[in-house]
Amino acid sequence: MAEEGEKKKQSEWVKIVSKRDGHTFIVPREVAMVSGFLRNTFDPDHGFMEGAENTCTVDERAIIVEKVMEYLSHKHLYGKAGSRDEIPDFEERIPPDIALEL
Repeated sequence: MAEEGEKKKQSEWVKIVSKRDGHTFIVPREVAMVSGFLRNTFDPDHGFMEGAENTCTVDERAIIVEKVMEYLSHKHLYGKAGSRDEIPDFEERIPPDIALEL
């Protein structure tokens, strides 16, 4: 039997939904947690509906949400790299037509 203080097991995946075009991005929770906003949103202790449903709806175009998720994945992957490690430049992945929106 589970102890009273034990938290409900959280899903390893979360959904980020673009409100503007309805696209859904399913990303690993640990990647989403790189963002302070998403970390607070999905934290069940904060009492947000998103924390219980593992789904966050954002008011951005899907191309923007996709690029933000790609950046969070990049930051998660290379965030603990040492100073001597070669880290690919993320700016090269940003198309000029969406640079201002990002």
